[in-house]
This record gives sequence, structure tokens and C-alpha cells, in this order.
Amino acid sequence: MATKRNRKLRSGYTTGACAAAAAKAAVQLLVAEHRDDRVEIPFPDGSRVSFLIHDLGTENQVVRASIIKDAGDDPDVTNGAEIVAYARLTSGSFADAGGQIIILGGIGVGTVTKRGLAVEVGEAAINPVPRQMIREAMAEVLKNSGCLEPIEVTISVPDGEKLAQKTLNHRLGIVGGLSILGTTGIVRPVSAEAWTATIMASMDVAKEAGLTEIVLATGRTSERAVQEHLDLAEEAYAMMGDYLEFSLLAAREKKFKKIHLSGMWAKILKAAMQTPHTHVRHGALGADQAVDFLKNLGAAPDILKKLAGVNTAREIYQRLAALEEFDLIKEVCSQAKNYARKVSGLQVTVYLVHSNGKVVESA
Repeated sequence: MATKRNRKLRSGYTTGACAAAAAKAAVQLLVAEHRDDRVEIPFPDGSRVSFLIHDLGTENQVVRASIIKDAGDDPDVTNGAEIVAYARLTSGSFADAGGQIIILGGIGVGTVTKRGLAVEVGEAAINPVPRQMIREAMAEVLKNSGCLEPIEVTISVPDGEKLAQKTLNHRLGIVGGLSILGTTGIVRPVSAEAWTATIMASMDVAKEAGLTEIVLATGRTSERAVQEHLDLAEEAYAMMGDYLEFSLLAAREKKFKKIHLSGMWAKILKAAMQTPHTHVRHGALGADQAVDFLKNLGAAPDILKKLAGVNTAREIYQRLAALEEFDLIKEVCSQAKNYARKVSGLQVTVYLVHSNGKVVESA
């Protein structure tokens, strides 16, 4: 039997796919009086997926249907969240309503307040592909239903506002809840898609805000530390995680003038060693490799001797700091800066952040 360590990770489904399934289940009951345990919807790639309906019922001529999101093995904050669709017939002609299907955001779905995202300011944060999936799923029911009235479907996530606090939505200008996301309907476990999409969205918002400088931080500690040093708007900060090269190239593509790169020692050391992706799964930073790198930077033989036997990058930094080898530490930051400049073609300042949350060096 496969262990958790070596088994294949399981894919799941996006909030957009769950919203589309909930919408179809609600409309089936609303216009066709069809009630079932499962609902099947089309996906953008032409496949079809069946979802278990969690809740289905009618109150005051409004149908409520919900799906529990299964994100597979992806560490998604919305895994297990209830995605709800409320459907009701509304008055007016199709032309007056802007089409037979009207999609709204309800409780727990955020509202867009900043330009630069895929959804216009003032609209519910339901991205274009999820909107299309909702329309196509509902259209399958309406095609042969004989329904001649506009249908209003409202997507809600009961715990959405609380869950959104664990995301970067506030920085992107999405307030009051989550975004309904997805480009394929499928969540790939530990995939790059969510990270890179957030990085690009953050940069788009920064550009729309008229900013010319972007802050790329490897994590929240690194970001908070550099915020004390920079007089930049909230929109200037883009959490890049381990996607170093991707973020540098994206900053060039978006035509920023300057990058502020903030990270802790292990990440800055990897950048100095010209590592495009700094996550350990793309190659662990061997202590011997790091010491050899420091040797090539000109570390004195007695310093190298005192680094003998180190096990981690953190231990290397601790020993260098104890030996007051601050020039060598600064040179590592300078090498990270050189790599970032080479990749991006932009001005770069590097900030080294200590585990205590303070900037201890810059270059």
C-alpha cells in the first residue's frame, strides 16, 4: 500500500467549479423540479465531472444548493468550505436583465475595489472562467426547460469572510470575502498556478495604482521587516514565495523600474548562488556547496575552517555572525543583487532579514 510520502497526490476542484455545480443543481430544482444526490457539469477542457450535492432545498421561491469543496491534497484554505448557489426567477425581459443568466456575489464572496484584476471594480470577485462555467452549467438545464424568465444566481461562501483573512485578498483590493477562482476547474496539488497567478495579480494591481517599484518578499516575516524601511504603498508588495526567477521576469515584463528583494539567509544565499526556484524540492542547499560558494567569494582559510561540519544554511549564518564576518555576509547579498539584476534588467536592492524579523543587511 502506498504511504503518504510516496503516493501520488490527489487533485481537487476549484471554487469556480464548485460554484458552477451548485448553480446547476439549484437551477435544476428551480425550473425543472429535478432533485438528485449528484450533479454533473462540463469543464473547460471538454470533460465532465460529477459532484455530490451537499444541501438542496427551497424557501420563499428561492432554491439553495451547495457543494463542499474538495481541494484534493492541495493545502488550500478553502478546502472543505461550503460553496452555495441561490437561484430565483426574476422579472423583466432578457434584454433588460442583460441576458437570461444573472450572476451575483453574496455573503462571503469579496467585492473588487482596486483596478488591475480580471474583474471590474465594484463587481463580485467571481473570475471570468468561473463565470463562464456557471453559465454553461446552467445553460444545460435551461436549453430544454421552456423557462422564459431571467434567472438570478447568487454565489455565497458562508465562511468566506473569515477564510479570506488567511489570503492576500485585502492587498489585491478584494474586500468582504473570497475570490471565486479557477482557470481549468481543477486544483493541482502544490501547483505553481495559484502562486504565479497571485504574483501576477499583485503586480497588475501595483501597476494600476501607478507604482514604479515592486517589493518581492519570500515570506511574511521578510515582508513585514522591509515594510519598516520603505515608504511604499500597500499595493507595492508582492509575496513571491520561492518563485524567484518567475517574479524577476514578471517585474521586467510589467516594466517596473526597481525591485526590492527581501528574504531570510537561506533564500538570499540561494539567490546569490543563482538558483531560479528556491524551494527545497527543486534542490536542497547543501552545506558543502554553500561553503564552496563562500570560498569562491574570498572567504579566508581560517573562516572556512571554522565553517567545517556545518549542516544548514542557518548554521552558516550563525557562525559567520558570531565571527563578525559581516563583509562576507554583505557580499552574499551583493551577489544575490547581481543575479536579480541580471535576470530582471532592473535596479535592485536586496534586504537580508533575520529570524527575529529585522533587516540586518542590505545591498
